[in-house]
Amino acid sequence: MSTKIEETNIAPADNAGVVESTGSEKQPEPAPVVESSEHRVDAPVAISSHDKKVDNATEGLGGLSLADKKEIDIEKPNGEAAPAAAGTAEPTTGPTWPETATEHPLTKFYDVFEDLVKESQHSEVYGIQLTKSNPFHTKLILQKILRANQNDLDKAKQQLLETLKWRKEFDPVKAMSEHFDKARFGGLGYVLEVEGVPESKNAKDVATFNIYGAVKDKKQTFGDLDSFLRWRVGLMEKSVQKLNLSAATTPIPDFGQGPDPYQGYQIHDYLQVSFLRQDPAVKAATQKTIEVLGRYYPETLSRKFFVNVPVVMGWVYTAVKMVVAKETAKKFTVLSYGNQLAGELGSNIPTVYGGTKGDLDSVAEAMNFVEE
Repeated sequence: MSTKIEETNIAPADNAGVVESTGSEKQPEPAPVVESSEHRVDAPVAISSHDKKVDNATEGLGGLSLADKKEIDIEKPNGEAAPAAAGTAEPTTGPTWPETATEHPLTKFYDVFEDLVKESQHSEVYGIQLTKSNPFHTKLILQKILRANQNDLDKAKQQLLETLKWRKEFDPVKAMSEHFDKARFGGLGYVLEVEGVPESKNAKDVATFNIYGAVKDKKQTFGDLDSFLRWRVGLMEKSVQKLNLSAATTPIPDFGQGPDPYQGYQIHDYLQVSFLRQDPAVKAATQKTIEVLGRYYPETLSRKFFVNVPVVMGWVYTAVKMVVAKETAKKFTVLSYGNQLAGELGSNIPTVYGGTKGDLDSVAEAMNFVEE
């Protein structure tokens, strides 16, 4: 992952400020959030995205670990202990991961991940419990982190440890179901399951919409950084859980050997947002979001679309694509008009984006809100 930019947001200008809304309805959030494809994170599909499906996992499938099985003595008819049967390394129920060589990064990662779980005192990632009684989905998560680090095992282990510690402390699964102030965050974020995405192999893909122009009061929305971050992470977690990783049955290819089928789409809408001024609170929120999502949500982004971006700002994104990793740059698409999005995601999206569905409020899922 050299230092990619996936869920890591990249501001459109110099120090990535945030744009201001030119209309009373819409104002800015952080500058164009460009998620880093390195530490892949940014958001959110019932199965995944563009050639990429995302899978979330549950607690663990039943079965004994290899260590457990080795301790079981199988009695021979004459009472002597027979050697353990071959092929008992993993439970046979559920999907199975292709066998990997002893020196393969995934083999080595799988051999030590329990130490990281023990050290962090936490085992859940994206809704999946990392345990040897659930080998397929555990390897699914480990493979994502390996790919995010270009198969560098030491870096992958460090990222997993940090992720486990963060998830224990922050509890993003809880944030996903919390209730937020509608006056502050209403209309800013949605998760939508989309069918029929061109070139996608998935029956459904997950798309997360970030409506920056919906911010009515920057101070109210971004002033309390901790509150904003819980809302933003909750939205991210909701999108990742929609990828339904626990139902995944197809292994993720090794790094450089093909796309991860379990990832989602991100759409950042800048309608009625001004790119001329920065607000300190928005800038701080943007930077923190980039840091958190980029580090703790690796390999969750398939493609990112920036829509309703003024034509004159197109050069900013062109410049960004020149300095990020080639793999990451391929994920970014800038559209000057919202109705161009249907050409990328198909017709099963809101009409405002060129599709045939109703507005986001009626067809997509938002966070839980309380009226205040």
